[in-house]
Amino acid sequence: MTVGFTDVVANLVIRAGVSEPGDGNRAPPQAGIIEGSNPTEYNPKEPIIIFIIQAGIIIIFCRLLHFPLSKLRQPRVIAEVIGGILLGPSVFGRIPGFTESIFPEASMPNLALVANLGLVLFLFLVGLEVDLRFLISNWKIALSVGVGGMLLPFGLGGAVAWGLYKEFAGDEGLEHIDFGTYLLFIGVAMAITAFPVLCRILVDLKLLVTPVGIIVLSAGVGNDVIGWILLALCVALVNSGSGLTAVWVLLTCLGYVLFLVYAVRPVFMWILRKNNALTNGPSQSIVALTLLLTLASAFFTGVIGVHPIFGGFMIGLLCPHEGGFAIQLTEKLEDLISTLFLPLYFALSGLNTNLGLLDSGMVWAYVAAVISVAFFTKFFGAALAARFNGLVWRESFAIGALMSCKGLVELIVLNIGLQAKILSGRTFTVFVVMAVVTTFTTTPLTVMLYPGWYQKKIEAWKRGEIDWDTGAPIARSDDESSGDSLAFDKFQTTKIQRLLVYLRMDNMPALVTLMSMLSGSCPGVVHKTHPSHPTSKDEAFNKNSDPVDTPSSERPPERPVEAYGIRLVELTDRDSSVMKVSEVEEFTVLDPVVNTFRTVGQMNNISVTGEVSVIPESSFAEVLVGKAAEVSSDLILLPWSENGTLSETQLLNAPNPNSTSGKLSSAAYTNFVLNTLDHQPCNSAVFVARRFGGIAIANKDRPKPKYNLSAISFRSTASEAFASVQADQSHHIFMAFFGGEDDRVALRLAIQLAEKEDITATIVHVKFQTSMFDPNERDATFFAAISSSLPSEQMTRVKFDTIVTETPVKDVLARAAEEVGQSPKNAGDMIILGRHALRMQEFSLEKDTDTPHVDARKALGVLGERAVSSGLRASVLVINAKTSS
Repeated sequence: MTVGFTDVVANLVIRAGVSEPGDGNRAPPQAGIIEGSNPTEYNPKEPIIIFIIQAGIIIIFCRLLHFPLSKLRQPRVIAEVIGGILLGPSVFGRIPGFTESIFPEASMPNLALVANLGLVLFLFLVGLEVDLRFLISNWKIALSVGVGGMLLPFGLGGAVAWGLYKEFAGDEGLEHIDFGTYLLFIGVAMAITAFPVLCRILVDLKLLVTPVGIIVLSAGVGNDVIGWILLALCVALVNSGSGLTAVWVLLTCLGYVLFLVYAVRPVFMWILRKNNALTNGPSQSIVALTLLLTLASAFFTGVIGVHPIFGGFMIGLLCPHEGGFAIQLTEKLEDLISTLFLPLYFALSGLNTNLGLLDSGMVWAYVAAVISVAFFTKFFGAALAARFNGLVWRESFAIGALMSCKGLVELIVLNIGLQAKILSGRTFTVFVVMAVVTTFTTTPLTVMLYPGWYQKKIEAWKRGEIDWDTGAPIARSDDESSGDSLAFDKFQTTKIQRLLVYLRMDNMPALVTLMSMLSGSCPGVVHKTHPSHPTSKDEAFNKNSDPVDTPSSERPPERPVEAYGIRLVELTDRDSSVMKVSEVEEFTVLDPVVNTFRTVGQMNNISVTGEVSVIPESSFAEVLVGKAAEVSSDLILLPWSENGTLSETQLLNAPNPNSTSGKLSSAAYTNFVLNTLDHQPCNSAVFVARRFGGIAIANKDRPKPKYNLSAISFRSTASEAFASVQADQSHHIFMAFFGGEDDRVALRLAIQLAEKEDITATIVHVKFQTSMFDPNERDATFFAAISSSLPSEQMTRVKFDTIVTETPVKDVLARAAEEVGQSPKNAGDMIILGRHALRMQEFSLEKDTDTPHVDARKALGVLGERAVSSGLRASVLVINAKTSS
């Protein structure tokens, strides 16, 4: 019998109308809470709602908890674990209905699934972060510290393991296992070091690139690898039904590792090279392939009886570090994993931690014993090994304190033990407390044992700058004489011969031009002769003779200026940023800014070298000061940021580069300059570039013709602006000399720059009419000695003058306007000033010089700030002399 369409629809309507609300065939209410549904009620068919609530509470709560803990310089894992403990049965779980509403038992498998998926991906990132080159390059001391930090915890941990094995054997949730397997697990839990957390602590304490940090990282890599291998062995023994099965599991795992190394990795590397992933970075397809390999590897290690995290870890180890591939891959994955997945996992650990189970004196005695053995055995084992390798005691103790850090790796080990029923809830809580205490004490203990003042002292001692017992500086043979002789031959010894340059991408055009002004005289042009055309009959018969090079001038070249360039890259709390530190040597070799600096130096007869340093922004000034002292620099050259910030990124909507308002209004870069000037070990120069290096910027001021494009228009390059060849490479320098240490250094630098044949200079001695400012006889004598002792060929390019004024700012800026910007087609003019050229009591004579750039005035000085903001068509170089001790 055929049923009509209308009958079917009517039947469905009738059935829908009489169905019960709890009928399983009914669709879930689409109006949600509007229909009266409870979002906290767990629905196995719609688990996403309760999961969002759980994830939101965990992430927000842990982030809020991390804020005060970060002030104590604690890693985020501490906040995540403590947050989980507070949300668990220990604190919030005691609130009636809280656990049943927010973390119902039926919803925990879904939370655990997402958390464990994140754990597999996180272990993949840990494998990416582990650079085995650290272990290879420092294998001797890394092996000593690693072995010393593992043998003692294993040895003394056996005694604690025996007590735990007997005391808590009757706890609920335990499976009976042999003591040997239990001992192996407790030994791993005692001896493991949290490598990822260790990296962040070293970053926070600014120890990552110090000898202590390098040793700890090298030993931590080996410690982690050995720890994961032993943990895999322990899991295999627990999962196997018999000893023979465990042997087969281990052999299978070993065969799988060999398969990955000798079969999978070559194919994977071939695919990466075929797709240019090692040079251009991983594409979306390469990321998908890598994640599939990670999940497949985790699946295989899981089904053979080893935990899935080992599969993810192995794929991370196999990924190459060539061309920054591992770093770029980490950048694409780390934020989601670290901000969503990891907090869930470690909060889940806290939810499984019940401090109420620590309910007797015997249990607390075991808590104290576990903490003592885990910390002191690791501390003294690593410290003695470091001392045996020649480190001083404080360095050795710092290494011991850092190696005792447990962190998130310890929690991963403990959760595996809880899942495998090696640990009961009580022993799990005991070890979680140990992990929190040892991780929490790592940073303050390291700061106490290895403070900043001691780090500076030992670095200076190793450089041979101070005497260790007294701390007194060792006098340098090239120290500037304190005598009053101002002869010009004495001035020659005070020339800048070595300088440290802070390299910034946004300032490279101006820095390149400024470096060319410091270039020395090049050797005579050498006329080369092709080897096939010998210059004499005797050489025609001597095939092994070198080709003859005929110099055009026999004049010996002057000693070139030595320039050390350093580019500072911000170090963030991301894994990828920390990885850059371990590969900083490759960054230095490949960095385009450093390579441009090297090339410019070679072209201008300047001896150059450079490096990239990956550090927190808060340490930029400290690193520059330390590097200047390390290379014995005569001058630190600080270019002023084009966007007013420490970032080198140029915004698309950035203001006109000729405008100074944006440069001077931000306090971020000003504070960096002030911190550098306050701690400088030598003279410093702050360089604010404007129209320097050519007329390319000037061309931007010219109005371009505008054309209306129609539907049939063709693109043409006729309207494109091409920079013309710079025919005039000359520069003109204006300097105002008031007196004082800053101005004396500035005058020396101006004369040194004017030694080049294409540079002219006007140097004005500024004097005051009022009698309240007595002239400094030393400054007057110095100025007269310099102006009268220049070589004759240089005197034709340098003009000395004197102005007498009661309004120094107004008159100096007016004279500067007459001197600079008069030749718009040259390579740029420059004004050189002393930072303290105009003292505040002198400046108070002029009441009309208020400025919104208060912070910039502190860095550049009164006259320097006015020269920059006045719109003069010239760059400004502000000199800050080293304070006389």
